[in-house]
Amino acid sequence: MWDIRINVMTLFPDMIYSYVGESIIKRAVEKEILDIKAYNIRDYSENKHKKVDDYPFGGGAGMVMTPQPIYSTYEKIMEDMDELGLNSDTNKKSRLIYLSPKGRTFDQNMAKELASEESITFLCGHYEGVDQRIIDLIVTDEVSIGDYVLTGGELPALVMIDSIARLIPGVLNKQESFEDETFEHNLLEYPQYTRPREFMGLEVPQVVISGNHKKVDEWRLEESKKLTKKRRKDLWTRYCKEINVKTNKKDKI
Repeated sequence: MWDIRINVMTLFPDMIYSYVGESIIKRAVEKEILDIKAYNIRDYSENKHKKVDDYPFGGGAGMVMTPQPIYSTYEKIMEDMDELGLNSDTNKKSRLIYLSPKGRTFDQNMAKELASEESITFLCGHYEGVDQRIIDLIVTDEVSIGDYVLTGGELPALVMIDSIARLIPGVLNKQESFEDETFEHNLLEYPQYTRPREFMGLEVPQVVISGNHKKVDEWRLEESKKLTKKRRKDLWTRYCKEINVKTNKKDKI
């Protein structure tokens, strides 16, 4: 059986399948490392016209997703999970993530945390969001991918799925493919170069093609530190504090 099951509650399942049917995620599904299933919320509406939204109580612009179709979709997911034996631990509530601009901001640490789960369910809202009672009843985490508003939760869900999936062993070809990347160890990634050695008058730094792996590693670390200090003061502060705790070396904040 796969390492992680990912369920997505959405009004637009084709958006999910079109992305996960390509590239690295597709290979991970084919290798049975991941299992991804999208559930169309509209399919579970008891309204004769399959409506999933209504006007908000108290007035205001826009529409709100009604609770019944979402909750019925959730019940179907739980039935499927029971059949797969993924709800056997009654003391551990399966993570259900509602993509919301009001949520905790997604980052690399959260991606690592979620990559250790055996199952995750994403709830993709639309319109002005979902009825609060759904959040109170079934949501374990409200998560935002940034301080901006999108028309729906599908893109944020796919961002999170991609970020989480690549941390699962076997999804990437080499373990080191993510260990030196941006945000690992609170540093931005160093510049990368490939052939040709010269392009449009710009040459690859000599140290990178020197063959001296120790010098290359030192150069990469220094470049990461320079980039982080220049572009992300918040990460640089965290990096310096971490280094100062572990060693006697003092990087200037």
